[in-house]
Amino acid sequence: MSIVLSLAAPGVAQDAESLAPEVIDMAPDEAVGWSLRNVAAPIGAIFQGGLGYWYSERVIEVDTTPSGGFVDLFYVRHNFQKRFEQAQAPVTVLLPPRIEASSRDALIVRAFAEGYRQQSVTIPMKSRETRLVINLEPLPNSLEAVSHRYFAGRSSLIFLTVESPTFRVQEKAGGFGLILSETATSAEASASIDGVTSPMIASAVSQQVGEDLLVSVWFTAEQEIELRSRLDHDVARGLYAFRLDLLPAAGAGGPVAAAQAALGRLKTEHVSGCSAVFDRELRSRLDAGALSRALTPKGDFTDPYLRAAMRRLGEISPDDGVVAFSGGVVFRPTIPIELEVALSQAAEAKGFLALLWQFVKELEAPPHRREAFRSLVAPEMSPMRFGVILDKAEASERSCTTAL
Repeated sequence: MSIVLSLAAPGVAQDAESLAPEVIDMAPDEAVGWSLRNVAAPIGAIFQGGLGYWYSERVIEVDTTPSGGFVDLFYVRHNFQKRFEQAQAPVTVLLPPRIEASSRDALIVRAFAEGYRQQSVTIPMKSRETRLVINLEPLPNSLEAVSHRYFAGRSSLIFLTVESPTFRVQEKAGGFGLILSETATSAEASASIDGVTSPMIASAVSQQVGEDLLVSVWFTAEQEIELRSRLDHDVARGLYAFRLDLLPAAGAGGPVAAAQAALGRLKTEHVSGCSAVFDRELRSRLDAGALSRALTPKGDFTDPYLRAAMRRLGEISPDDGVVAFSGGVVFRPTIPIELEVALSQAAEAKGFLALLWQFVKELEAPPHRREAFRSLVAPEMSPMRFGVILDKAEASERSCTTAL
């Protein structure tokens, strides 16, 4: 006989056939004392299929769906734990003969896996089960993406989840911890968290702790940070956006002035010639939809900087203030009404990515330039993946420069 707990768990975490079942002996060190059961067992065996029911060692095959889940095994007698072992499914569990166990002996199996609910099953020693499969149920919420933005002395972290999140923010010396209850995470979202750095954030890491997702963030030592949070809804993608804004306690007047000065140093050569090659190469390698979401104004603290950058693109355009967009349309961002239209299509503005890259290089220190640029044009992409794309765009620009 076998037990299968069917609780709908789609997907497979690991290939079951690639795991050789571990054998674990869960028999207690001592058998139960002699009782009338020892007298009645030979007689009862007539009706229970033979003496093997009482005197043979029991074997139960334990597995999870998806296979590869972790299991805690408890042998319990009269509510006292006699044995405890941990293993990764599938596992073969050896139990003592029934004659050496009492009617209150049981095997308790607690199964869990990252991204799934923890479940427990109790198998009485008197049962006939030989196989147990626990179908793990996915957690009710999932972290689909993480957006990190840093620019001009301010930073934000946005956690995009399938359902409205239940969360706790725990501020601590040197950083904070965010707990998203009953939330699983994707590999890409975890990679985005683990790669976050900026002049404000020293490091960040995510960890699945039981059914909760823990994100730990540590600040740099340069300044005090104030946290502000809010919950939004990304209607277009049907996702919930929990946002944490990191603001310097001293204010942002200095960085704003520095940003204005950096924009003033940008010239026509930064959006034309070989810079235009960089722009085309980078745009071709970024997802158009993600780029549009990143550059379209939506109330982020970066919106004023993107607006000022688009206006500057018009001022230094090699075509007398005209900026060409994909599809053949043109706008003059120096004219207020055309600036608003241009911003709504910023991802298609030719030369805009090159201008933003130069803007970042003028404003940020070398160790943080790539992360600041990523936060403007691809805030949900992992830093490693973005780094590869940026390297290829810069290589194209260097080849252009060498060929001149």
